[in-house]
Amino acid sequence: MSREGRKGQGQDAPPLPEALTVEVADSHTHVDMQADSMEETLAKAASVGVTTLIQVGCDLAGSRWAAEAAAAHDRVHAAVALHPNEAPRIVLGDPDGWSRQGERPAGGEAALDEALDQIEALAALPHVLGVGETGLDHFRTGPEGMAAQERSFRAHIELAKRHDKALVIHDREAHADVLRILREEGAPDRTVFHCFSGDADMARTCADHGYYMSFAGNITFKNAHPLREALKAAPQELLLVETDAPFLTPAPHRGRPNAVPHPPHGPRHGRNPRGTRGGTGQGPRHQHLPSLRLLPEPLTAYAPPAGRRRRDGRAGSCRGAPAANCTHGRLEATDPAPCSL
Repeated sequence: MSREGRKGQGQDAPPLPEALTVEVADSHTHVDMQADSMEETLAKAASVGVTTLIQVGCDLAGSRWAAEAAAAHDRVHAAVALHPNEAPRIVLGDPDGWSRQGERPAGGEAALDEALDQIEALAALPHVLGVGETGLDHFRTGPEGMAAQERSFRAHIELAKRHDKALVIHDREAHADVLRILREEGAPDRTVFHCFSGDADMARTCADHGYYMSFAGNITFKNAHPLREALKAAPQELLLVETDAPFLTPAPHRGRPNAVPHPPHGPRHGRNPRGTRGGTGQGPRHQHLPSLRLLPEPLTAYAPPAGRRRRDGRAGSCRGAPAANCTHGRLEATDPAPCSL
């Protein structure tokens, strides 16, 4: 696998945190942008209690890398997508070379269609559990790119539903528009707001719709009081924890490159996020937040539940059935691949 786009090389990573007495799943990370290899990352992560991770793609190269990593490692699962800021670059070009691909000419709508087709091929793989990160970013993308961004988001929602994968949302300064598009398109059964950045009211709105909320290291920042209030408003069963490494390094190491072993900083500020299991965790580092209590099934938000309802309304799974006998309504009778649901 290629190692392109890796960040943090030549910089000092934070020291490994004290190990938790629980197992933690990092629900969102970018190992392809970190200094260590996947093998090194998994070893260090396991030493502090991080035993499972979701490797998330942001472009075609990163999504291919994620799918390959998940195929090669039992403790790695993949999500694939075009990042909200990637779609406008594909359509309009990137003359400044801001992204890791460097300078690119405008490809137009046809180039976006081709890229989405390649993402869909990756999303169909059984070791790919999520479609993301996709969504809207009104911070980095200006008005000229919003049409391409919204079109890409809608397409990712559709393919997540078509392949029964979790939808992983990047939402930066776009809360109302993200929620509007989810209403208009109809959200997949499992929808995750990665690096949740809304307030307590938005957390309650997400809870009303059954959306998962994943909290990252920025919950440890001094100015994150509204985010901590959102965490307290979110139902226990809809909480996830993530690093978003190499970004959002928790305090007191903010400004240094983040890495997968650092979700233990996040749970110490939060309450019982999904993605943890075992006994009692270490106490909170903020007195106004309750201590960590643990839940089973780290990948609840991503993997289809056992005994899920099929689209014909009957319980159970038809995993391995020929396409002609699939009851999910997503395979043509002539499709050579068996059902994976």
